Amino acid sequence: MTTPVCTGASKAYAAPAGHRRYASFSSYVQARGPVLLRTARSLTANPSDAEDLLQTALTKTYVAWERIEDHRALDGYVRRALLNTRTSQWRKRKVDEYACGEVPEKEAPPAPDPAEQQSLRDAMWRAVLRLPDRQRAMVVLRYYEDLSEAQTAEVLGVSVGTVKSAVSRALGKLRADPELAPVH
Repeated sequence: MTTPVCTGASKAYAAPAGHRRYASFSSYVQARGPVLLRTARSLTANPSDAEDLLQTALTKTYVAWERIEDHRALDGYVRRALLNTRTSQWRKRKVDEYACGEVPEKEAPPAPDPAEQQSLRDAMWRAVLRLPDRQRAMVVLRYYEDLSEAQTAEVLGVSVGTVKSAVSRALGKLRADPELAPVH
């Protein structure tokens, strides 16, 4: 089914005598619109784009209507306008895809298994519980409670140097824990 082009405008607007250009253009579009639309559809893959293409070409034709000397060659003029307009659209299109030898996107790493994550958390907590009380308190305050070394020293009533050395020894013990070996 073809869509009538510019027919609504010609019915709604009765052209006065001074607007012969509009009347002759309107009658041309009514008579040749379906044929021209088929031509536009052959130039595009999408019927909506074909209608837009034809409207653009007809607009260009209307602007040049009085300059066209041989009105018997109007179909050729409109077809050339269709082709030129489509070529301009094709040249102006933005190219977002490029052919290449390999896919530039890297595959996302597989999501970690929640059961394995929970198992690792449990193993880490068991290892922390095996630390001496003072080292365990400092590790928990520093890494679980996210306190600074100064804040940890203030809470425990020790010097910052004591916190640094105790945490260093505790981390060494955690690194050496055989239960946490898969983490290394």
